[in-house]
Amino acid sequence: MIDLHTHSLFSDGVLLPSELVRRAYSKGYKVLAITDHVDSSNIDFVVPRIARAVKALAKYSGIRIIPGAEITHVPPELIGKLVSKARLLGAKIVVVHGESLVEPVAPGTNRSAIEAKADILAHPGLISKEDTISAREKGISLEITSRKGHCLSNGHVAKIAMEVGAKLVVNTDAHEPQDLITKKEAKKILLASGIPRVAAEKVFLDSQNLVNKILGRK
Repeated sequence: MIDLHTHSLFSDGVLLPSELVRRAYSKGYKVLAITDHVDSSNIDFVVPRIARAVKALAKYSGIRIIPGAEITHVPPELIGKLVSKARLLGAKIVVVHGESLVEPVAPGTNRSAIEAKADILAHPGLISKEDTISAREKGISLEITSRKGHCLSNGHVAKIAMEVGAKLVVNTDAHEPQDLITKKEAKKILLASGIPRVAAEKVFLDSQNLVNKILGRK
């Protein structure tokens, strides 16, 4: 399992990074990104500490851990600045909290995240075809999620992404231990989203390719 969107108690998760990593390992994870919620108020505090925790755990965890951040509920006009700042502070992967159906995310967030070249647009709700094409052109991955509520738009996201050839990843948006899933469970979520079996295997490959891209950055 490659999961590029999870949370620790540095934001609204319940586990220390070390607990999250250990539980992911026990689920058979190969790669885990810790992407706690940030905005202008806490980005300087959260991202360096995640990076520090990942560095300390890296040799002993048995899985690849990636420090990251999820830019959440910020005005669209600030997203670009925060994507850049998160990377400067040590985030190897930057997720933006998309226009989920179950939260009052500001309109225009999806587009701003894509224009800012975030790595993943999480749970992008009823993302437009225009924005999906832009995500494809800029190499931004759209998320299929196992997270309750956010998953309501998985079918739409899968359909429009496959229609225009945009890349997909499957993540948990985990906040608690029971949110972590196996690769077998992730595949079921992809199939339930309307993604054919062959295309589901490509989603896992695209996740690995995204990890390679992230780790290959200078």
